Amino acid sequence: MEYCSADSVDKSDELLNLAFGVLTPEFLNSLKTSGIPNHKLRIKVGTPIILLQSLDQANGLCNGTRLIVTRLGTNVVEAKIITEPNIGHRTYTPRMNMSPSYSPWPFKLIRRQFSFMVSFAMAINKSQGQSLAHVGLYLPNPVFCHGQLYVALS
Repeated sequence: MEYCSADSVDKSDELLNLAFGVLTPEFLNSLKTSGIPNHKLRIKVGTPIILLQSLDQANGLCNGTRLIVTRLGTNVVEAKIITEPNIGHRTYTPRMNMSPSYSPWPFKLIRRQFSFMVSFAMAINKSQGQSLAHVGLYLPNPVFCHGQLYVALS
Protein backbone atom coordinates (compact mmCIF):
# COMPACT_ATOMS: atom_id res chain seq x y z
CA MET A 1 0.00 0.00 0.00
CA GLU A 2 1.22 3.51 -0.70
CA TYR A 3 0.69 6.28 1.84
CA CYS A 4 1.18 9.91 0.79
CA SER A 5 1.86 12.69 3.28
CA ALA A 6 0.04 15.99 3.69
CA ASP A 7 2.71 18.70 3.58
CA SER A 8 2.37 22.31 4.66
CA VAL A 9 4.43 25.22 5.93
CA ASP A 10 4.25 26.79 9.38
CA LYS A 11 2.48 30.05 8.62
CA SER A 12 3.30 31.67 11.96
CA ASP A 13 6.48 33.15 10.43
CA GLU A 14 5.30 36.52 9.14
CA LEU A 15 8.46 37.13 7.10
CA LEU A 16 7.55 34.32 4.75
CA ASN A 17 3.96 35.38 4.00
CA LEU A 18 4.96 36.62 0.55
CA ALA A 19 6.69 33.34 -0.29
CA PHE A 20 3.79 31.05 0.65
CA GLY A 21 2.33 31.22 -2.87
CA VAL A 22 5.58 29.89 -4.36
CA LEU A 23 5.68 26.87 -2.05
CA THR A 24 3.36 24.58 -4.00
CA PRO A 25 2.26 21.17 -2.67
CA GLU A 26 4.32 19.50 -5.40
CA PHE A 27 7.44 21.35 -4.25
CA LEU A 28 6.82 20.52 -0.58
CA ASN A 29 6.21 16.85 -1.48
CA SER A 30 9.60 16.67 -3.22
CA LEU A 31 11.56 17.79 -0.13
CA LYS A 32 13.62 15.16 1.70
CA THR A 33 15.63 15.51 4.90
CA SER A 34 16.69 13.34 7.82
CA GLY A 35 14.36 12.89 10.75
CA ILE A 36 11.12 12.84 8.77
CA PRO A 37 9.80 10.24 6.33
CA ASN A 38 9.54 10.86 2.60
CA HIS A 39 6.29 12.04 1.00
CA LYS A 40 5.46 8.58 -0.37
CA LEU A 41 5.70 5.57 1.92
CA ARG A 42 5.26 2.14 0.29
CA ILE A 43 4.78 -0.75 2.69
CA LYS A 44 3.03 -4.10 2.86
CA VAL A 45 2.37 -6.69 5.54
CA GLY A 46 5.66 -8.25 6.65
CA THR A 47 7.78 -5.17 5.90
CA PRO A 48 10.41 -4.34 8.57
CA ILE A 49 10.19 -0.71 9.72
CA ILE A 50 12.05 1.53 12.17
CA LEU A 51 10.55 4.34 14.25
CA LEU A 52 11.87 7.84 13.56
CA GLN A 53 10.75 9.37 16.86
CA SER A 54 9.70 8.21 20.31
CA LEU A 55 5.97 7.59 20.60
CA ASP A 56 5.59 5.82 23.96
CA GLN A 57 8.79 5.10 25.88
CA ALA A 58 7.02 3.16 28.63
CA ASN A 59 5.87 0.59 26.05
CA GLY A 60 9.17 0.46 24.16
CA LEU A 61 8.19 2.69 21.24
CA CYS A 62 11.37 4.77 21.09
CA ASN A 63 13.35 6.27 18.24
CA GLY A 64 15.14 3.37 16.51
CA THR A 65 12.73 0.62 17.61
CA ARG A 66 12.30 -1.99 14.87
CA LEU A 67 8.91 -3.47 14.04
CA ILE A 68 7.25 -5.75 11.47
CA VAL A 69 4.03 -4.54 9.80
CA THR A 70 1.12 -6.89 10.56
CA ARG A 71 -1.88 -4.93 9.24
CA LEU A 72 -2.48 -1.83 7.14
CA GLY A 73 -5.33 0.61 7.66
CA THR A 74 -6.26 3.92 6.10
CA ASN A 75 -5.07 6.04 9.03
CA VAL A 76 -3.24 3.55 11.24
CA VAL A 77 -0.64 0.80 10.81
CA GLU A 78 -0.48 -2.21 13.14
CA ALA A 79 3.00 -3.58 13.78
CA LYS A 80 4.76 -6.06 16.07
CA ILE A 81 7.89 -5.00 17.98
CA ILE A 82 10.94 -7.12 17.10
CA THR A 83 13.56 -5.52 19.39
CA GLU A 84 14.21 -6.00 23.11
CA PRO A 85 12.71 -5.67 25.69
CA ASN A 86 9.15 -5.66 24.28
CA ILE A 87 9.45 -8.33 21.57
CA GLY A 88 6.06 -9.49 20.35
CA HIS A 89 3.98 -6.57 21.60
CA ARG A 90 1.58 -5.16 19.03
CA THR A 91 1.24 -1.45 18.50
CA TYR A 92 -0.87 0.89 16.40
CA THR A 93 0.86 3.86 14.80
CA PRO A 94 -1.21 6.82 13.56
CA ARG A 95 -0.16 9.56 11.17
CA MET A 96 1.30 12.54 12.98
CA ASN A 97 2.68 15.99 12.23
CA MET A 98 6.48 16.10 12.05
CA SER A 99 9.04 18.79 11.36
CA PRO A 100 12.80 18.41 11.05
CA SER A 101 14.62 19.57 14.19
CA TYR A 102 17.10 21.37 11.95
CA SER A 103 15.52 22.75 8.78
CA PRO A 104 17.81 23.15 5.77
CA TRP A 105 15.24 25.55 4.28
CA PRO A 106 14.26 29.10 5.27
CA PHE A 107 10.82 27.86 6.33
CA LYS A 108 9.44 25.20 8.67
CA LEU A 109 8.06 22.17 6.81
CA ILE A 110 5.22 20.31 8.52
CA ARG A 111 4.69 16.78 7.17
CA ARG A 112 1.75 14.63 8.29
CA GLN A 113 2.86 11.02 7.77
CA PHE A 114 3.56 7.84 9.71
CA SER A 115 6.62 8.25 11.93
CA PHE A 116 8.62 5.34 10.54
CA MET A 117 10.55 4.26 7.49
CA VAL A 118 11.25 0.94 5.80
CA SER A 119 14.30 -0.72 7.37
CA PHE A 120 15.69 -3.69 5.48
CA ALA A 121 19.20 -2.50 6.41
CA MET A 122 20.73 -0.24 9.05
CA ALA A 123 23.98 1.46 9.85
CA ILE A 124 26.35 -0.17 12.34
CA ASN A 125 25.66 2.47 15.00
CA LYS A 126 21.86 1.87 14.72
CA SER A 127 22.36 -1.83 15.50
CA GLN A 128 24.22 -1.12 18.75
CA GLY A 129 22.47 -2.67 21.74
CA GLN A 130 20.25 -4.97 19.67
CA SER A 131 20.28 -8.77 19.68
CA LEU A 132 19.81 -10.09 16.16
CA ALA A 133 19.59 -13.78 15.21
CA HIS A 134 21.00 -13.37 11.69
CA VAL A 135 23.16 -10.54 10.40
CA GLY A 136 24.71 -9.78 7.04
CA LEU A 137 27.58 -7.32 7.02
CA TYR A 138 28.38 -5.34 3.88
CA LEU A 139 31.52 -3.19 4.08
CA PRO A 140 32.47 -1.74 0.68
CA ASN A 141 34.75 0.69 2.56
CA PRO A 142 36.78 -0.03 5.70
CA VAL A 143 35.33 1.04 9.04
CA PHE A 144 36.85 4.21 10.47
CA CYS A 145 37.80 2.73 13.87
CA HIS A 146 38.13 -0.69 15.49
CA GLY A 147 35.28 0.10 17.90
CA GLN A 148 32.84 0.35 15.02
CA LEU A 149 33.88 -3.08 13.74
CA TYR A 150 33.53 -4.51 17.26
CA VAL A 151 29.92 -3.24 17.44
CA ALA A 152 29.16 -4.78 14.05
CA LEU A 153 30.54 -8.20 14.96
CA SER A 154 29.39 -8.50 18.57
